[in-house]
Amino acid sequence: MSCRGLYSLCYCCFLSGCVSRGALEPRGSATGGWHPAQEVTARPRSARGAARRLVLRDMVQRAWRRTGLKPPAPAALMVLLALALLALARLPPPHRSPHPLTASSLPGPWREVAAPLSRGRAPRGRVPVPSTQLRQDQPPGRGRRWRRGASGDAPPWLSDDDLQKMRLLASGQVVSKTRIPAHGQVLRVGLRAIGDAEGDSSPERDCQDGRCGLIKRPGDLYEVLAFHLDRVLGLNRSLPAVARRFTSHLLPYSYTDGSVRPIIWWAPDLQHLEDANNDQNSCALGWLQYQEMLQPHGPMPAAADAPCSSIPRGEWSRLALFDFLLQVHDRLDRYCCGFQPDPSEPCVEEMLHEKCRNPAELVLVHILVRRSAPARLVFIDNAGKPQHPEEKLNFRLLQGIDSFPAAAVATLRSGRLQSLLLESLRVDRELWESQGGAEGLRPLLWTIDRRARILLRHIREHNLAVFEDSPC
Repeated sequence: MSCRGLYSLCYCCFLSGCVSRGALEPRGSATGGWHPAQEVTARPRSARGAARRLVLRDMVQRAWRRTGLKPPAPAALMVLLALALLALARLPPPHRSPHPLTASSLPGPWREVAAPLSRGRAPRGRVPVPSTQLRQDQPPGRGRRWRRGASGDAPPWLSDDDLQKMRLLASGQVVSKTRIPAHGQVLRVGLRAIGDAEGDSSPERDCQDGRCGLIKRPGDLYEVLAFHLDRVLGLNRSLPAVARRFTSHLLPYSYTDGSVRPIIWWAPDLQHLEDANNDQNSCALGWLQYQEMLQPHGPMPAAADAPCSSIPRGEWSRLALFDFLLQVHDRLDRYCCGFQPDPSEPCVEEMLHEKCRNPAELVLVHILVRRSAPARLVFIDNAGKPQHPEEKLNFRLLQGIDSFPAAAVATLRSGRLQSLLLESLRVDRELWESQGGAEGLRPLLWTIDRRARILLRHIREHNLAVFEDSPC
């Protein structure tokens, strides 16, 4: 019997059961038997009620005629009702695909990207794995968020390689962890991407293959926005970053308490000085030396500072523009010489601000390049100060800069910076949802846009030039 027939049978049995309980009083044989063809009446109450009972009688008669059954006794009705309900309960559920959303119906314009993770090499040991397999630190449904994105559909400022790394950071299984010395709540974790075979691995090997990330503090979530700003402006100097909630049992509880943290892709070939006290630099560079490098035909650093001598002046212009919009002071002005810091600022607590009296003692930090690209700076630790007041903007970050990249300046002048950032930030669903979507992010984007207008005014007032992508 079909589902429709069973439904009709159950409905008829229900009405018949109502008769047997006295809800409807049958009028017929003296034996008390009841036939659907007989007239069914109820205790008279109103003309409207009589009309409803006539309709009910017709419905009962039609239902019984469909089944082709003989009129049952009241006891048999209850048995028949129970059997019908049991049959309905045992019917197989309707077919539902384990993937309720197809690739074409996923939110956003991001399609699957098959680009390798690092330096054009395919990951080793790949075996086919069903896409329904869930990793232990990934909530159900989270893996589909990063399976879209090709250069034809994704925003042009996010490359296939960017999306590949972002997907690894957002959904890769945590397989190892390592503390970073002198960096507090920062963990380097090894990640296993979807489809990677389980096998012998080590943290160092994972990181050398480009499968590691740095988990930072919840307060550093601004770094994710900084990454998207870097790509929207066409600078392409920061490392991919996403927001994520972690659940892996390998991590300390403070990392798995439900808070959203930024995770930054670990570049395996960053060049560090051998000096343990200055390992966050690729070259040792003082403020005065830096200012000399910015002169159009100024002297270059000594031969011992080869990494810095290979960095063209245009790289410092990109860095200055980026740091001014985010108000990142740690690189070019860790001493807070360009504004009056609050007593709670680290530069005051660590008594660095006092050194501003002697410029010869000032040094730059986080000046890094990659061995594979020694002429390109890498921007790290980009959290900046989103709440830094406008009246204290640090213009020292722009000191010595006489030109800026044309593409970035054109984007700032277009008046579309906020909308472009919103379009880019939608890719990171964890960040988007945790910050309240467009409405929650808009105050931060307004602040960056306001700083962009101030920078454009600075460029006009000082008659500064712009340069194309490959300045001398």
